[in-house]
Amino acid sequence: MAGGPAGSRAGQGDGARAGQGNGGKAGEANGGRTGEANGGKVGESAGIAHRVPDLGALELLLAVARLGSLGRAARELGITQPAASSRIRSMERQLGVALVDRSPRGSRLTDAGALVTDWARRVVEAAEAFDVGAQALRDRRDSRLRVAASMTIAEYLLPGWLIALRTQRPDTAVSLLAGNSTVVAERLLAGEADLGFVEGLSVPACLDSAVIAHDRLIVVTAPAHPWARRRAPLDGAELASTPLILREEGSGTRQVLDAALGGLARPLIELSSTTAVKAAAVSGAGPAVLSELALGEELSAHRLVNIPLSGVQLRRDLRAVWPTGHRPTGPARDLLSLTRGV
Repeated sequence: MAGGPAGSRAGQGDGARAGQGNGGKAGEANGGRTGEANGGKVGESAGIAHRVPDLGALELLLAVARLGSLGRAARELGITQPAASSRIRSMERQLGVALVDRSPRGSRLTDAGALVTDWARRVVEAAEAFDVGAQALRDRRDSRLRVAASMTIAEYLLPGWLIALRTQRPDTAVSLLAGNSTVVAERLLAGEADLGFVEGLSVPACLDSAVIAHDRLIVVTAPAHPWARRRAPLDGAELASTPLILREEGSGTRQVLDAALGGLARPLIELSSTTAVKAAAVSGAGPAVLSELALGEELSAHRLVNIPLSGVQLRRDLRAVWPTGHRPTGPARDLLSLTRGV
């Protein structure tokens, strides 16, 4: 009998203590403390949102402290009393302490509740300051809109969009930089524009985009030009071999035309705006290729003639563009939504 207990106690000493020493304490050191380091303390700093009550719960606690009644606090915050009770109980479980003593005479904070309320007040005040600062940032963002657009869009589409935007945001000051598609990309990537519009075949690197409309390029000449009297459509080879009045390199119009024809003859004249190209064509300087959007008035007044073209498709997408990963917000988002009606 003596051997049994002694053996048992010895077993406890040698097995349990050894297990505690080697398995328990070692486990505590290697598993527990490591777990504390990797999962506990690291987790605490990384997961504070899971251990701290949300602002709504803290606001409710402050209202209970101020009004002395859970029911009145619930009414002030626009929630039901059962919902308020549930939120307080959830906060108590989360913190592991009782916060409110409830009785028929009202609700009274416990000592722990009073202490938590003091902390809550500072958290809520900090959140209110955060909200004021964030609103100031939004107001500053919304006070201006910088748009960069290639020439055809800037001249023939953007004015209507900006007039519509002004009815939605009358206090937003808008600045417009018109340039070719390459310039638009450069301005966006340099942080000098909030939203861009381009007409080229592809989206420049580091930009996201959305197609907002489609466009067609057409060949035009003055009525006195020999092409205006031809009966057969012009083919791509003849167009490619003819010196034309062209937009500058880097423009969306030039990119589409060059890609469709597989190369161009040396330009007759190279100009930096659609308006200048039209004026040169109207004067009889030579044929030009321009956006259909830009030619309505000149064609209807017979100052320019549309020359039929066969075997070549000169269609292109018009796109809104912005830096990759930075979806437009505020006035830029509103302007983008207005373009979808094109």
